[in-house]
Amino acid sequence: MATEGQFEYESVLCVKPEVNVYRIPPRSSNRAIRAADWKLDAPDWSGRMRVVARGKVAYVKLEDKISGELFAQAPVDEYPGIAVETVSDSSRYFVLRIQDDNGRSAFIGIGFGDRGDAFDFNVALQDHFKWVKQENEFSKQAQAPDSAPKLDLGFKEGQTITLNIGVILFGYDVRNRNYHYRVAWPGCARRRGRGDYHWRKRASDI
Repeated sequence: MATEGQFEYESVLCVKPEVNVYRIPPRSSNRAIRAADWKLDAPDWSGRMRVVARGKVAYVKLEDKISGELFAQAPVDEYPGIAVETVSDSSRYFVLRIQDDNGRSAFIGIGFGDRGDAFDFNVALQDHFKWVKQENEFSKQAQAPDSAPKLDLGFKEGQTITLNIGVILFGYDVRNRNYHYRVAWPGCARRRGRGDYHWRKRASDI
């Protein structure tokens, strides 16, 4: 049976050509993880690292530099989390929980020679899970579209509204012998243009 995300499109989040892998001592629950406890001058494996995403799950893949053969991979479903952990004494080293196809897991240490590579790795995971968080929020909103408060535009019992509607008034220009019109609003004073316009209806008569 296909596992979740197996047939989903795989996008590349980060590629680093050089990463070292270390065998780490047994973990102590009451002590912070320190890279100084590893044999940093004698890595157990060196190769390429690719961080890819299939759906909402990220995968840290350790591969051979030349052939691209997979050495180990760590599925990451949240970050920060147990799948990828930082160490207490350096920003260049991390602990990975790798898993095989049978679901068996183990913890290894990885390290970058350049701090910039470690920064890129960290940011790639952070950005991916920011996107995952946004997608989860959008999904919740789509599933409950009526949960947002609605604006009540209806009239309450006994409530009224007043509208001021303009009235077109017609006038006759005695001098030029033609008609003119204007819009008069209720409450406006009656106007006459130099005695030349005689309005048929005043606003006060409305």
